[in-house]
Amino acid sequence: MAEVSEVLMSVLSTVRVPRPGDRVHKDECAFSFASPESEGGLYVCMNSFLGFGGQFVERHHARTGQRAYLHITRTRKKEDDNSSGSGDPPKKKPTRLAIGIEGGFDVEQEQYEEDVKVVLFPDRQEVTSEDLATMPDVVRERVSLSMAGLLAADSVSHALQVQQWDGEVRQESKHAAELKQLDNGVKIPPSGWRCEVCDLQENLWMNLTDGKVLCGRRYFDGSGGNNHALQHFQQTGYPLAVKLGTITPDGADVYSYDEDDMVLDSKLAEHLSHFGIDMMTMEKTERTMTELEIAVNQRVGEWEVIQESGATLRPLWGPGLTGMKNLGNSCYLNSVMQVLFTIPDFQEKSVPVMSSTFLFGRAKLGYGVLSGEYSKPTPDPGDDPSASSEPRGDQVGIAPRMFKALVGRGHPEFSTNRQQDAQEFLLHFINMVERNCRSGANPSEAFRFLVEERIVCQQSQKAKYTQRVDYIVQLPVPMDQATNTDELQEAERLREEAEASGNPPPAAPRARIPFSVCLDALSEPETLTDFWSSAVQGKTTATKTTRFASFPDYLVIQIKKFTFGLDWVPKKLDVSIDVPDTLDLSALRGTGQQPGEELLPEVAPPPLMTPDVEVKGILGSRGNEEDDSLYSPLLCQSVSPVLDDSTVSQLCEMGFPMEACRKAVYYTGNTGIDAAMNWVMGHMDDPDFSAPFVLPGCSSAPGSTPTESASEEHLATIVSMGFSRDQASRALRATSNVLERAVDWIFSHLDDLESMEVSEGGRSEGGSEASRDPPPGPRVRDGPGKYELFAFISHMGTSTMCGHYVCHIKKDQQWVIFNDQKVCASEKPPKDLGYLYFYRRVAE
Repeated sequence: MAEVSEVLMSVLSTVRVPRPGDRVHKDECAFSFASPESEGGLYVCMNSFLGFGGQFVERHHARTGQRAYLHITRTRKKEDDNSSGSGDPPKKKPTRLAIGIEGGFDVEQEQYEEDVKVVLFPDRQEVTSEDLATMPDVVRERVSLSMAGLLAADSVSHALQVQQWDGEVRQESKHAAELKQLDNGVKIPPSGWRCEVCDLQENLWMNLTDGKVLCGRRYFDGSGGNNHALQHFQQTGYPLAVKLGTITPDGADVYSYDEDDMVLDSKLAEHLSHFGIDMMTMEKTERTMTELEIAVNQRVGEWEVIQESGATLRPLWGPGLTGMKNLGNSCYLNSVMQVLFTIPDFQEKSVPVMSSTFLFGRAKLGYGVLSGEYSKPTPDPGDDPSASSEPRGDQVGIAPRMFKALVGRGHPEFSTNRQQDAQEFLLHFINMVERNCRSGANPSEAFRFLVEERIVCQQSQKAKYTQRVDYIVQLPVPMDQATNTDELQEAERLREEAEASGNPPPAAPRARIPFSVCLDALSEPETLTDFWSSAVQGKTTATKTTRFASFPDYLVIQIKKFTFGLDWVPKKLDVSIDVPDTLDLSALRGTGQQPGEELLPEVAPPPLMTPDVEVKGILGSRGNEEDDSLYSPLLCQSVSPVLDDSTVSQLCEMGFPMEACRKAVYYTGNTGIDAAMNWVMGHMDDPDFSAPFVLPGCSSAPGSTPTESASEEHLATIVSMGFSRDQASRALRATSNVLERAVDWIFSHLDDLESMEVSEGGRSEGGSEASRDPPPGPRVRDGPGKYELFAFISHMGTSTMCGHYVCHIKKDQQWVIFNDQKVCASEKPPKDLGYLYFYRRVAE
């Protein structure tokens, strides 16, 4: 022990005590997903506070010379809700819809027994707390303080996991203080309630304005209520309702239909008293909405309840069959990344230590998913290791905490613990790949394809062709073309009869939509009204046809199940679509200009001017209309576009930024709210969505000074990606010379850039336009349009912001279900109920 004491004394200067703000990585290895629960435990450097698994700690010691590491190992306690048998208190059940908050969901700290010691390299000499007691004071005090500080500090992953998520935080309703209550003589008894429409006796809500007792919403699985309380609000506008059965002296569940959220009502006792309810004498008889949500969160990992129920699914283990832990509504991330790491472009053979943080994080996650190192059954501490038994379905798996924090950093939604849309996350991840793979292999090219849009002026029959980049095909769902229309109509008739007689309605059948009609809806011509035709120099009608200009190696199809009702309330379509295993899209390839077809002249539409501005007086210094560009800098700084204020106001009232609303109205030519809304929905992900509105061709906003000239270094970077110098210059000007924003901008504005074959002033830089080659665009892979289905992601729930995601992936001709940590052979893959479908090209 004296020898160990001497070693500790020699390295004492490198042993640090964590200070507030220090990042302590004691839950996960920096280069792998090894943790204190893994075999061999985790070694935390007592100088840098980085954690390393057994296979990397030697490498870290060799490179840095650091010798002192805190070795942490954890073994799972035997779970027992009633008594632990060891004197430990039973595991607490959550009582709050929260993570990392007292009474909320536990962060798995209580279910492990922890063993810690100091290990000195290279000889791996071990020092326990008892050993330290016999050492000199200076050694004992310094090392003990470091150990205590490391153990007491919140780990980085823990801090990321529990960041300020409390699902019970509610705001005072804006209607509570001055709520209108009718003097209609209604008095509500303290029990025995029934829905006044359908006689349901549970999930009942009393409207606080007129005292109507009605049933709540119908849930996605058919349970809950029959929406009568909601319908009453839609008919009357009375905003607040209280859930009967949840009223206690401490409060109750109050919902604001107008604010579409659970709210607080500081005058609840007064409002209840109006209808004869004494809040102080009421007892709780139903679960609150919070308790119901907690129950759903606790069940969310039970695949048998959600899908393929009644089947005993066979667990699978090995490379490419690694489960991922749900970090609290992170199933959208788990499902998307499981599918992506099935694609060779996204598979990393090793973890690149010298790379960007994002590339490193992506590679680390890929190794964790593909290696099979973490695809092992969760050990049951109550099992006899020598006894032979069937393996449990749960895996050790990996917890992608650091990856989730990395990919969501700075994003208003993906940085939270709320549920998200898997399709939006996929596009967000592809966008991050585009940003970080400018100079090397870019795996997002596997999805990238060109869309050809052909617009034909119906008056002149001349055409215009444009191309844009896309990564996902969005298929509409024509509900009016269901093959079981008779069954749906009969179900609707029975529902109306049941409601009229006060009986609960029968379960509604699911609409069956042929995949072929969804594909036809995508490709059928779209009529454009108020199209400005350069051939007739005025507005007319045109048709737009969309086709593939290239076919990607991997095709992603989104079924547009989530839509908006007439009242702009989001809803989910309950449909079954016979999505095929093989797909031939060859007939949808664009052919470009046809023989004998005339193109629309390349003349820009006249800019929208204020009535008191005369165009000729501001065209240019020479006053020559033919020589001066319609969008010269002088024109840009002198003219403001006339925008329909009512349309701009309507968009702003929906919550969109003012500058984005002005752009939407401008770029849709003042053609109304529908066109402007479509523009907004299609450009919400633009990096300059809410940036100040700049007229096309201008270097800055009207009335301001032009931006500085584009950086040559930035120009070279964008040109190296396959774009022309003119396109790069325009992107940099539009984004104040910020390279990352310019790259995002250029991919978001390919429609505007496709015809850029002239210089800034509108004149050719060298020779005629006919003699110039078209500018290169983004690199795409093209090939036959024949595909086979290899994966799909399904969603259960009423909205993309709630519910649960799982994915099915075809591996070696066997469908496998990935449901967070559970990885099993699928017996009946629900291919007709998917949300995102992934196809790969079939080699010919």
